[in-house]
Amino acid sequence: MSKLSNTVKALINASYARPGYTPSSAGVQTVLADFASDAAEKKVGLPAWITLSTAVSATMNCPEAMTQIFHLANSTATSTETPSPVQNAELIREVGLKCISFNGIPRSINILGAFWSSLPADVASLLSTTPTRELTPENLEIRKKDGLALWDSVYIGFERKLLDKLAQSHPDLPVHILNGHYSNLLSNPRDVVTPVKVGRVLTSLVAIACLRSQTGVGPQVVSHIFGLRKAYENGDAHAESEQPIEGGPWLATEDGNIWMLENIDKLMNVIGGGGEGTTFAPGIRAKL
Repeated sequence: MSKLSNTVKALINASYARPGYTPSSAGVQTVLADFASDAAEKKVGLPAWITLSTAVSATMNCPEAMTQIFHLANSTATSTETPSPVQNAELIREVGLKCISFNGIPRSINILGAFWSSLPADVASLLSTTPTRELTPENLEIRKKDGLALWDSVYIGFERKLLDKLAQSHPDLPVHILNGHYSNLLSNPRDVVTPVKVGRVLTSLVAIACLRSQTGVGPQVVSHIFGLRKAYENGDAHAESEQPIEGGPWLATEDGNIWMLENIDKLMNVIGGGGEGTTFAPGIRAKL
């Protein structure tokens, strides 16, 4: 097997290429605490707050912030929710998994690995090790059906027209989006017991937080803001298979949308260094 030369390795790992994680800071901890406190005042529950802040942190390539979210969630008791540290960790990594559909695979691989390594041993040892999304001949058509149903729920009113438009760009684009993402990742398997569930509403929050943090994809942010609203307008948020999300109906309102976007921006900016902007596609800095 050939080896990389020192020159190639130096170029890959050059600081100006930003090859590693984004570090967190005390400023991030402050913004996260303010986010959590404000969420409690607005009666936005832990699952929604954890989901939004985790998706931002994952997009910004900052697993240390995800660990801060974990510890903050463990110390944030509410009158209606008392999840265990294991449940909080499961929710954070489930959100990190669903970020694949918006951020791509490499970033989720790296941040999930770093997050797991940061967990206390007694928590990490209790996390589920059973996969739930394996496709089989028996469940394939059901999974495809559920993925299409989720797509329709998000884009209702434009659902078929949008698929046709995507197919114009590339005939396999809608095929991959539906079968690779909506069917096998963004929708949840039926009749499977999982430690936590990132359902219809929380999945919309993942999309909004990831896409807003990336920058440059305003049309998709618009689509998923409307997708969140449609979850409540059309009743999908209240389907039998869905869990109620505290604060979800308010997040789907005008005021809730504004609050959500503003807090995403605050967290994104502090992780990005208060002027460095997003780390999702910052380009290569000039050599100093």
